[in-house]
Amino acid sequence: MKKNDFIEVMINDIAFPNKGKGIVEDMPITVKNTIPGQKVMARITKKKNGNLEGELREILERSPLETEKGCSHFELCGGCSYQRISYKEENKIKENMVKKILDNAGISDYEFEGLLPAPEEKAYRNKCEFSFGDSEKDGDLALGMRKRNSFYEVVTLKDCNIVDNDFLKIINTTLEFFTENNIPFYHKKRHDGQLRHLVVRKAAFTGEILINLITTSDYTFNPEDYAKAILDTELSGKIAGILHTINDSLADVVQSDETKILYGNDYFYENLLGLKFKISAFSFFQTNSKGAEKLYSVVREYAGDTSGKVVFDLYCGTGTIGQIMSEGSKKVIGIEIVEEAVEAAKINAELNGITNCEFIAGDVLKKVDELEDNPDLIIVDPPRDGINPKAILKIIDFGAEEIVYVSCKPTSLARDLQVFEANGYKTVKVKCVDMFPRTQHVETVALLQRENA
Repeated sequence: MKKNDFIEVMINDIAFPNKGKGIVEDMPITVKNTIPGQKVMARITKKKNGNLEGELREILERSPLETEKGCSHFELCGGCSYQRISYKEENKIKENMVKKILDNAGISDYEFEGLLPAPEEKAYRNKCEFSFGDSEKDGDLALGMRKRNSFYEVVTLKDCNIVDNDFLKIINTTLEFFTENNIPFYHKKRHDGQLRHLVVRKAAFTGEILINLITTSDYTFNPEDYAKAILDTELSGKIAGILHTINDSLADVVQSDETKILYGNDYFYENLLGLKFKISAFSFFQTNSKGAEKLYSVVREYAGDTSGKVVFDLYCGTGTIGQIMSEGSKKVIGIEIVEEAVEAAKINAELNGITNCEFIAGDVLKKVDELEDNPDLIIVDPPRDGINPKAILKIIDFGAEEIVYVSCKPTSLARDLQVFEANGYKTVKVKCVDMFPRTQHVETVALLQRENA
């Protein structure tokens, strides 16, 4: 058996994030985008030290877990992993994966509180980034999600379980407008064309919609005509703004060389836990508003009574957690490397009449050295890769009685918990919060207490 051979394998286990596990000729094999109980055809992509990796080519037999229909694009679109299994089974898979990761890392003697399901299984996303392209080489213009295992081809979304119908209507109007006007998409390999991305944001609680069209600078259409087409579309939500962003970067990312307002404002509002947040086109905000309320409620529960306490909110983003924790606290200090997010945090604090929050722009690794306050509680919500190894030691040196760790990647959480536990902290309890139904992603909150505090 060698690389590029095709093999049949029964998937009998799953590892984070979406890696199905099986055995072929006494060798373990990993095949992404599979679930236990499936028999699949896979192409061997790697063979090293008695371990195999394979690329899924065909599902030969369905798993008994696959009892749901899923959307029409499932297994073609690269957006979701668990469309065909029940939400109850999905929760079990995620819960077991996180627990296994912590167990394998040696994290023990703590209370595992399982998984808190999302408030809504469908139509929960408040933001989606769609790509322009073609459904096949030299095919018709497409607008939607990248095809699974494809860098170029795009699936036009006709239906979708994770966004509401307003997103689909905006996609349809946009696609019709540019198809009728014969406007080409930006080809990432040839570096020609005009249309790059469409970013749609819709607040779950206020219903406000912000639309951002991203093109190259050499566009030949009238942006005002596009805005009119969108405004003529019947939507359940209210359009707060339509933007046109110029991006001439060679990288396949959404960024702004220049952003023009075609209609309304370049921001919208969302409400969370009694607070109001102003969100700009490029601001980070949790993509599941109702799920975020659940997540932040767990954070608040784990933090306990903060009356008279100094709270550090590290990797604070737009300061959502810090503002939620501000009530009763003596002082909240947030640090975030993205300057725009910090400015948004300051604006939102003022919007909510919060005066005991201070937000600082900069790298946590460097900025913690400048802090003069001693924290009673530290909340960390780092990026997917976790906390910088040098930064984590500086956080430990503050000697806070308690730390609440919010993680979007359980493997980096487990690694960081090992460091905390090796330096005088004890993991007390852990709870998973499902923010992303039908996908492999899951949030995890851990409470740590300083031993002999």
